[in-house]
Amino acid sequence: MFGIPFIEIVGYLASLIIMISMLMSSILRLRMINLLGSSTFAVYGFVIGALPVGILNTFIALINIAYLYKAFSRKEYFKILEIRRDNKYLLAFLDFYSKDILKYFPGFKYVQGMNTITFFILRNMAVAGIFLAREVAPQTLYIGLDFVIPEYRDFKLGNYIYSRNLNFFVEKGYSKLCTVSQNNSHQKYLKKMGFHEEEINGEMHWVKQMV
Repeated sequence: MFGIPFIEIVGYLASLIIMISMLMSSILRLRMINLLGSSTFAVYGFVIGALPVGILNTFIALINIAYLYKAFSRKEYFKILEIRRDNKYLLAFLDFYSKDILKYFPGFKYVQGMNTITFFILRNMAVAGIFLAREVAPQTLYIGLDFVIPEYRDFKLGNYIYSRNLNFFVEKGYSKLCTVSQNNSHQKYLKKMGFHEEEINGEMHWVKQMV
């Protein structure tokens, strides 16, 4: 291609992948993409006879594999922590992450008296996310905000809430969750969590039936 040897293209591609990995806010995504980049760079190094490049990137790839194995195999602690709607830490949390929240929930504005359910999601006792929802019909909750901070965006919190812990909502008398989404990444997340699109009062919603 354009007179560039194929192996050089591999080297450029490896460099690009590693640069992309450095842009990831999630440590897990960083490690996964960096593993691909370092593995490709190792192949490039060995093929062109640059042993230091090949050996160094093989070492980096092994470190990434070890980290990912540990991340996916360790047992983690999750917990729902219900809080008051005027909780001062909640208000500080929403203010600190306001710009990131608006990327996924355009127009979001916190109104203290609006929510029926308000809780933090703890991961190994660290606050990893926030969930706000209000009752909009009998047995139906509308999710106004389901936000996870960048460091924990690996779907584990979503699986905990929407798969392993659905009884939390059922025991409170709810059988349906619904929300709207204007963000492609958020829509992919909802689909992965078992939501489907459904028209409600002339507007498209993402809906999850629990019973």
